[in-house]
Order: sequence, then C-alpha cells, then structure tokens
Amino acid sequence: MAFELPALAYATDALEPHIDKMTMEIHHGKHHQAYVDNLNKALAGTDSANAKIEDILKSISKFPMPVRNNGGGHYNHSLYWSIMSPNGGGTPTGDLAKAIDSAFGTFDAFKQKFAEAGTTRFGSGWAWLCLKADGTLCVCSTPNQDNPLMDIAECPGTPLLGMDVWEHAYYLKYQNKRPDYIAAFWNVVNWTAVAERFAKAK
Repeated sequence: MAFELPALAYATDALEPHIDKMTMEIHHGKHHQAYVDNLNKALAGTDSANAKIEDILKSISKFPMPVRNNGGGHYNHSLYWSIMSPNGGGTPTGDLAKAIDSAFGTFDAFKQKFAEAGTTRFGSGWAWLCLKADGTLCVCSTPNQDNPLMDIAECPGTPLLGMDVWEHAYYLKYQNKRPDYIAAFWNVVNWTAVAERFAKAK
C-alpha cells in the first residue's frame, strides 16, 4: 500500500497566531504531499514499496538519495504535525519531565539547548529531542530531511519531538527571524503526545 498524507488532527488555522493558516496549508498540503508522492515514485516496483517507513529509515544507507530525502520528509513531517496542538504549550509532566530534568538539569535548560540546535542548524534541517539506546535523552539537529532514526545519523536515537527549521516552516510569518519562530513553537507543543512517544519508545 502506497504511503499517504496523514490528515491533520486540527484545522489549518488552529495554531494561530503562532503558526499561520497559509503556512500550514502550504506546508502540509503542498510540501508534505510532494514528499509522499515522490517517495511512492522512488519505491514503486521495489520490495520496500509496502515496508514501514521506520524500517526503511533504519536502513536508509541501502537506498538511493530520493528515498532518503522524501522518506525522511514524510516521516519528519508526520511526527511534526502530531506533536503540535491548539491546546499545546506549558510543560511536560510525569516520567518525561523527570527524564528531561535528569538529562538537562531543568526544563528551561532543555528549551535553551533545543532552541540552540534549531537556531544554529545552517541552512535547512530539524532539531530533535531523542531517546538514546541507553535510555537517556539528548538534543541534536540533522540537515535537510535526515533524522536520528537513520543509520547514517550522527545522533542516533528515537525521535520524540521534532521541530522543522526549513524556511518553508516559518518564512511567510517570520521571514528570516528563525529564533522568533522557535520561541513561538513552544506555545503549540503537545507534551501529552511527546510523553506518549516517550513511553512507547522506552
């Protein structure tokens, strides 16, 4: 079965004023749809056409670049939509909060490190909060549509929270002010969804 564009769990204007309706419409309906379409084309007729996207990414070094770029784009954006909510913001609780405090000292220290990962990523890419194989949390960034699941990643792990810092994610509203977009992002993070990913990854 071919990969499909996942539906949003909220309206395209639901994240305003932090992420605007037009950006959401173009980002989800055009950019993500293109990744899905190009991934299906790249995998058509191969043994991996019906594979899970996670399994493809974990062995991405065996695939041609179109699969890496578009498979990463599909996975990354699917995660991105799922960890945002109109009712987002605030702080994590429970086991996730404890793990963040253990890894980074405080939630504010984590936010600063995560923001730095997004701000200092040159060009296009992503910032991540990941669960490493040893059970600890880490923050890192990846270029383009790469992610920590990939077997070529410099920071391997299971992504829990991902922030898109490609210009198409923020340019219509924030222009070249990426730090302003990153600051606004915290208002829409769905910590319940991130905590569910954390519990499943453990």
